[in-house]
Amino acid sequence: MSLQELAGALRESRGFRHKTDIGGVIQTLSRALPGGLRDMEQAVALGDDCAAIADGDGYLLFAIEGLVGDFVRALPWFAGYSGVMVNVSDIYAMGGRPLAVVDALWFDGRGDADAVLQGMAAASAAYGVPLVGGHTNTRSEQGQLAVAIVGRAQKLLSSFNARPGDSLIMAVDLRGRFEEPYPFWNASVGAPPQRLRGDLQILAEFAENGVCDAAKDISMAGVLGTLLMLLECSRAGALIDMDKIPAPPGVPVRRWLEAFPSFGFVLSVRPHYVNVVCNRFRARGIACAVVGKVDDSRAVQLCSGEERVLLWDLNEQAFITSATSGAAGIAAPPPVAAYR
Repeated sequence: MSLQELAGALRESRGFRHKTDIGGVIQTLSRALPGGLRDMEQAVALGDDCAAIADGDGYLLFAIEGLVGDFVRALPWFAGYSGVMVNVSDIYAMGGRPLAVVDALWFDGRGDADAVLQGMAAASAAYGVPLVGGHTNTRSEQGQLAVAIVGRAQKLLSSFNARPGDSLIMAVDLRGRFEEPYPFWNASVGAPPQRLRGDLQILAEFAENGVCDAAKDISMAGVLGTLLMLLECSRAGALIDMDKIPAPPGVPVRRWLEAFPSFGFVLSVRPHYVNVVCNRFRARGIACAVVGKVDDSRAVQLCSGEERVLLWDLNEQAFITSATSGAAGIAAPPPVAAYR
């Protein structure tokens, strides 16, 4: 597959399509609110991994994840585990530390519901984040799961802080395997809990120590889709070097680019902190590399050797945002959240 074909395949992938659907949801909400999109902008910046609400000397973080139905039905235990795991990742991606999770669960009967709950309990123990309540319905027509989380941050890592001249860094735990046939790269189940918690705390330390202020966890859109979201929020562009992306041996390129890793983050880092960030991850056995550089083009290009192709032009087409939210398609960060 050529680089051009790869870019085209990613644009049509399930992960990318799920993200482009967000713009339609924003349009509907903005029409329904009395003050339109402006009310949404004042509530929370659209594009970060969590809502960040100024609270005392820090921020209250709030996030929720809904699990894809076919995944929940096929792998109920791992779906329950993942529901906690991905929420914990969202909190750390914002520079915070998790406090507690709750769940909403629908199933036809107790069997798969019990498996989901057991998976959630296992992740709660592994990450040291208590499950404090939720909603349960075991008389539903089909299985569905959503998990929400609260956390706190002293300082934020935000999708809105990438700047031209920054290095884009990918950090990912390659000590895992795919949960076949799904794109979930599992480097969490069975890993030592203290290692899992220590690895994630790196993100909070970066925020608190001023080493970094821009990051996202790698989502269902894969590493390139996640970088695209980060750059869109920051009104920036980048050139991504495909040859620098850390990857496990033997995994096809397209599959890895569509993977959703249990530990995977992209960070936009000022030049003088690049070595600090990379060395900190590598010291814990996490693969880490500079994969690109931020510029002001608002276009995301891919390169490999001498080949260069356009993945997405944000000047022409929004990715996760509504076309009605301004020329750049981005809601500005609210005044209460001091992102800069």
